[in-house]
This record gives sequence, C-alpha cells and structure tokens, in this order.
Amino acid sequence: MSTLYPLPSTLYPSPCYVIEEALLRRNLSLIREVKERAGVEIILALKASALWHVFPIVREYIPCATASSVWEARLVLDEMGTPAHTYSPAYTEADFPELLRCSSHITFNSLTQYERFRPMVEADGARVSCGLRINPEYSEVGTALYNPCAPGSRMGITADKLPDRLPAGVEGLHFHTLCESSAEDLVQTLRAVEERFGRWLPQVRWLNMGGGHLMTRAGYDVDLLVDTLRRFRAAHPNLSLILEPGSAFFWQTGYLQTTVVDIVENGGITTAIIDASFTCHMPDCLEMPYKPTVRGATEPIEGRPTYRIGGCSCLSGDFMGDWSFEQPLRVGDPIIFEDMIHYTTVKTTMFNGIRHPSLAIVPLGADRPEVFRTFTYEDYRSRMS
Repeated sequence: MSTLYPLPSTLYPSPCYVIEEALLRRNLSLIREVKERAGVEIILALKASALWHVFPIVREYIPCATASSVWEARLVLDEMGTPAHTYSPAYTEADFPELLRCSSHITFNSLTQYERFRPMVEADGARVSCGLRINPEYSEVGTALYNPCAPGSRMGITADKLPDRLPAGVEGLHFHTLCESSAEDLVQTLRAVEERFGRWLPQVRWLNMGGGHLMTRAGYDVDLLVDTLRRFRAAHPNLSLILEPGSAFFWQTGYLQTTVVDIVENGGITTAIIDASFTCHMPDCLEMPYKPTVRGATEPIEGRPTYRIGGCSCLSGDFMGDWSFEQPLRVGDPIIFEDMIHYTTVKTTMFNGIRHPSLAIVPLGADRPEVFRTFTYEDYRSRMS
C-alpha cells in the first residue's frame, strides 16, 4: 500500500491520481528479476496504464510495450521509443499502415484478418513478425466480463479452426486467459495450451502468453512462475516466450485522493459525497464489481461513524458500500482510495462534465506530489465536438 499519509489538498488539486515512484520502482525491479531469471521477455500492456509521463522510469527496467490500437501503438513508439507488440480483435484498412509503421509484432485475431492484411505486411517487406491469437478454451477467471475464454468468446482461434499447417508468414502464437491471476493459473493454462495446440508449437518461433500475471501482488508465487517458464522453455527450445502484464506494473503504486463535499442522510443511510465519481474515475469498482480500500477506514463496525461513499455524478448507482471511520467525517476531509493507478486513468470518462482528476507523481525521495497534468474545461469541450 501507499507509504504516504493524506496530504493537505492545498498541495495539489482534488481529485487527483497520485503515483509513488518508489512503489513503481519496487514493482519494476521484481518484474525485471523475473524476466532475467526465467529468460523470457516481459513487456508493459498499455491497456492497464498509458501514463507516458512515467515511461522513462519504466524504460530503465523494461524497454518494450504492447498495444491494442493504433493510438496505443503510436504512443509506444513515440514515448517508449520502441515498436509495439500489437494485438486487436480486428484491424481496418485505414489504421493498418500506421500499425505497421509503429509495430515490431502484430497478432491477428482470426485467419480471415491475417489473409486480409498479409499482402500489406509483405509489401512492407515482411519487417513485422506476424502471429495468430489462439483460444485454449480454458480460463480460471471468474468474472465473465474479464474472461477472454468464456463460451462464445470473440477472442482468438480455437484448435478446431486451425489448419494442420499454419499459413505462410505466421511466426508466433498468442494466448490470453488470465486476469490478475496466480502462477498456479498459468500452470493450468499451459497444460491446456499444450493439449490443444501442442502440434503447432514447433511451427512457430515465439509464444506470447498474454497478460494477467499479477506477479507483484503479495503472496504471488514468483518462484513457481519462474520455474514454470523455465520448464516450458526447456520443453520448447524453438520458442521465445513473451509475457505482457499490465496490472503487475502499477499494482499498489498510487491512489486517488478526493474530498468530501457534502454529507446527506436518507432512510438511515448517511452518504459522504465526494468530488470524484465511481462511474467516471473508478469504473472497475462498478464493472467487476469490487469494493476498494479507503485509507483509514474499515468495514462497517457498529457504534463507529459509518458512511456510504457516493460520487458526484447524476447516476443514481454512482456509489459503493459502507465504511466506518475513527471520527465523523466533515466537509473538506480527504478520502483516499488505494491502488487506483491501473485500469483507472485509461478507462475514465468525462460523463456529466465532471472535473477530471489531475495526475501527480511523488518523486523518489520526495514527501509531496508534483502535479504533471491538470485537466480543464477545454479538455471536456474538445471531446464533445
């Protein structure tokens, strides 16, 4: 969790996402250690966080990234300084030339997509290494919204759809079955991959194991992950292995600081309304759903000041469950939501025209944040027309 105590809101705007460089470097050190011990390539998935202000820090440990759109691929090339590993469920003729320019690897979601764009790859000199996404039809992910192998999934090619010989020019395979998952889940996934796709593995030179490897979470069995990857490499010496986690990079590296702007009561429920929004600024809380950790608060305890926390949008469901505090809340008090850097800033909206949280970083050795981005009315206006 964060190493800092709540800071006076006069030090920076509220609401504000705050990254702590020391915690980011802690995660990056572990990820680099896994990369070196296992002899694999680990790259940052921008879909979890695309805060390019911290890319120079990331590059000190991990120099590559993966993209899922033409804008992400361009951001990787422009701000990470290396071509992207790119995958999207579908490409268009309008975007593909730019994707070619910005990518070192492109994974296709279907055989028809590969055949459609293969002439453009060849016209580019076959500079980009092409792969196919496969669907092992196995996943331990419990939430259907985040399960890429759920029945009827549009993600990847099932084994019964692949020809005995992969199309010419296909150099890699790519699967993604995990979501904030354990090393044990990867072990089970690899069994399914070998069982269903083992006969195609000798035909390619790289295997991308996707994301969801939450190796920086407390209790994650890093040694099992390293051992699993080493054994898989030994069994398939023709393959270079690639992992592309997103959450692991930014897991518990910062928080969202908000401020209580009003306290209301209705039907025995007291709600503290904050100057941020779950639906706009913490969408995974409602989509997953999950209840975030609030610094200094606990689950409801009888006899203690207890509040529902509500967002400031007009959406009636813009709230989460109850928390208890040591002291009664007052207007102007800070409410800090822990672990709000991954899958937040990339998914936020400007619904209702609500003020967008600023972005700040606590540099290594500093005791207060430095704001590097504040959003204005013009940002909202320019998105609308």
